[in-house]
Amino acid sequence: MKQIKFLDLQKINQQYEPELSNAVDKVVKSGWYLLGNEISSFEKEYAQYIGTKHCVTVGNGYDALRIIFRAYLELGILKKGDEVIVPANTYIASVLAITENDLVPVFVEPDISTYNLDSKLIESHINTKTKAILLVHLYGRNAMTDDLQNLIEKHNLLLIEDNAQAHGCMFGNKKTGSLGNAAGHSFYPGKNLGALGDAGAITTDDQKLAETVRAIANYGSSKKYYNEFKGLNSRTDELQAAALKVKLKHIDMDNQKRSKIAEFYIENVKNEKITLPIDYQHNEHVWHLFVILTDNRDDLQKYLAENNIQTLIHYPVPPHKQQAYSEYNNLSFPITEKIHKNILSLPISPVMEQIDIEYITKMLNSY
Repeated sequence: MKQIKFLDLQKINQQYEPELSNAVDKVVKSGWYLLGNEISSFEKEYAQYIGTKHCVTVGNGYDALRIIFRAYLELGILKKGDEVIVPANTYIASVLAITENDLVPVFVEPDISTYNLDSKLIESHINTKTKAILLVHLYGRNAMTDDLQNLIEKHNLLLIEDNAQAHGCMFGNKKTGSLGNAAGHSFYPGKNLGALGDAGAITTDDQKLAETVRAIANYGSSKKYYNEFKGLNSRTDELQAAALKVKLKHIDMDNQKRSKIAEFYIENVKNEKITLPIDYQHNEHVWHLFVILTDNRDDLQKYLAENNIQTLIHYPVPPHKQQAYSEYNNLSFPITEKIHKNILSLPISPVMEQIDIEYITKMLNSY
């Protein structure tokens, strides 16, 4: 029996040939590799896809988030020491973007049924220092709710989206990444919309914010050799933009394929030891990851590996228990800690074969 890879990037990229290779070859032969036509074209196309007026490409998804916060500091909308509400069970990059800017993360538990921020718990954490919510659409599932929208308006909070895992996800008739004041996007190769290396983007309807993040990402300069800010160097290159333009055409179809796999798992995995995703709206989940919960996570992962099925853990240690954030190690978030202890990610991708999906299901049911 062949090994079923968690994610076969080579096979994923092969499905875009020869268009992908032709796009890359065109850039190589052009002699222009940074800040050229491919970047400006992709920014326009991605902004249109997400439904925002502006898109600014940057080096990666983490940079996207930290530059957004930095821009709000430069614009005087945030100040150092302000508090930002963030889900306790997110990937550490979300938290790093906050603390990198001398802002204070305020961890809030997720809803165990969605893995996303529990809107019912947020208001008790809001005080005069609370200025923003960093909403993470974790695993590809929309995290916005009507209650959360009302809360944001009631307390006049910034809404910044971490859309790193949710390209193409919807909330009502709008795409995630267009719901708040600004959003950070990651095009890490394993994402639903993945580059051939690192890349990221910021989307927003705010022209002043767009101008500011673009300057910050370019050494703090909007005019060459003139620096308004103490900026940094963070940019997507022409090769990545060319590849992303090709893949953007296929993202909705790829997400549909992921959805069909998820539906098959949900309908056919029948094992009382395994908790499957529940309560999701069809277009509000793009299944970047298909995660299950089990009290025997390590044993199940070992069993699947012995049966040639590769799985991953997203993520084994929550941010507040990381050594890097030792100042928060004494905090207790039981739901978050349960998720991180019991979660396991199954293979899901637009190039999986039905025979492999059925085999994984069979092995899960036999466990």
